[in-house]
Amino acid sequence: MRWLNMIGAATVGAAILLAPPHAAAQDMSLLTYDGPDRQPKIEAAARKEGTLTLYTSISEQDLATLVAPFEKKYGIRVKTWRAGTDKVLQRTLTEAGARRHEADVVHISAPEMEALHREKVLQPVNSPHFDELIDGALPAHREWVATLLSVWVQAYNTNLVKKDELPKTYRDLLDPKWNGRLGIEFKNQEWFSTVVRGMGEEAGLKFFRELVGRNGITVRQGHSLLTNMVVSGDVPLALTVYSYMPEREKVKNAPIDWFAIEPAVARANGIGITRAAPHPAAALLFYDYMLTEAQKHLIGIDYIPTNKAVPSPLKGLRTTMVDPAVTLDEMEKWTRLYQDIVVKRGMH
Repeated sequence: MRWLNMIGAATVGAAILLAPPHAAAQDMSLLTYDGPDRQPKIEAAARKEGTLTLYTSISEQDLATLVAPFEKKYGIRVKTWRAGTDKVLQRTLTEAGARRHEADVVHISAPEMEALHREKVLQPVNSPHFDELIDGALPAHREWVATLLSVWVQAYNTNLVKKDELPKTYRDLLDPKWNGRLGIEFKNQEWFSTVVRGMGEEAGLKFFRELVGRNGITVRQGHSLLTNMVVSGDVPLALTVYSYMPEREKVKNAPIDWFAIEPAVARANGIGITRAAPHPAAALLFYDYMLTEAQKHLIGIDYIPTNKAVPSPLKGLRTTMVDPAVTLDEMEKWTRLYQDIVVKRGMH
């Protein structure tokens, strides 16, 4: 499995938590408390702890946007350690295996959050804010919850493609008018697997084989590069760019716009609290904050919020989420299929 291959089975096997005495002494009861005085109890306990440690893959410049308002409001210091998602996963599991509990909160991509759940690193949480979230944001085990989405959409060059000729379904892409005009990103196997499974696996794979064979697809590494190629006209229609990328170019008056063949495919990032969190109350306060007040800040740094009360830049677009379990269990299969059907047969 993906995370086993990355850090080694021995490390993961050791990651099932056996909390040391100091961790066992922490009061975790607030994480599932639902009394009417929940908020003041959490705030009082969190201020007593005074700090929390966050492990995350959010970029350095974006972290300040999210963390500073929390610190200012509650007077609680947030210590952060950030790296790529795989490195955050590796460090969290390694420390858990060594029973060295530093992280209170982990915030990374949904498949890696699901891996932490499977390795018993996270603990269930009850929050009154779960009801405010979009469908699919909360797994049944409640050990992590989606805070934000990155959404793939389709982008087109407005000088080369007319709005009224845009495809409404994927099958519309089989029209001969799209021959030599399509582009896709090199590592979008999660998008690919979600679209194919949505069509029915056999039918979906047949469709992509037919599409590449009939009209061809230009393959480029990097979503920013693909977006730039739409602007330049080298790729009149790109199938997989993140929603904010064409928006950034539009404000510069670049000849680009976007649309989505619904349901658009979305990948979530999630947040969870570790089972041996040294500062569980502060962790819970930050957890709730990420589901509520932080949601409006996410829009400013180009993410899509999961709280339905926050106006989404996507204006009611129907989405379907990448299944983190499929990513963990079947990604080798889908990477191979994507490479064989799209990347190797595509134009470079």
